[in-house]
Amino acid sequence: MATTNPITRVTLFKIPSSSDAETLLSHFRGMPTNALKDGNPYLLSVTAGPTFEDPRSQGFNFAAISKFKNKEDMVYYDEECAAHAALKAFAKDVIQGIMMVYLEDGAAE
Repeated sequence: MATTNPITRVTLFKIPSSSDAETLLSHFRGMPTNALKDGNPYLLSVTAGPTFEDPRSQGFNFAAISKFKNKEDMVYYDEECAAHAALKAFAKDVIQGIMMVYLEDGAAE
């Protein structure tokens, strides 16, 4: 399904080590300039970091919110982006859980 509005993606992680969380954060901090498509940055925005402790968090203690121009850019991020591949290579060995959802901006407007 093609999208006409930007896509907001929310990814939650369970990451037990604070030093691993800091390394993951450094990967996300680099995304706005390191995530390239056709040689150009393509992410609209990225916000990431440790979350506040809360019983409703179900153990997820790190969140990342990424915004894409469209769903096609998000698929590129998942399947072809070298910067995201490096992040995933690091994360696969240090996380104990992950959950991701995404939505088309403006769906509730």
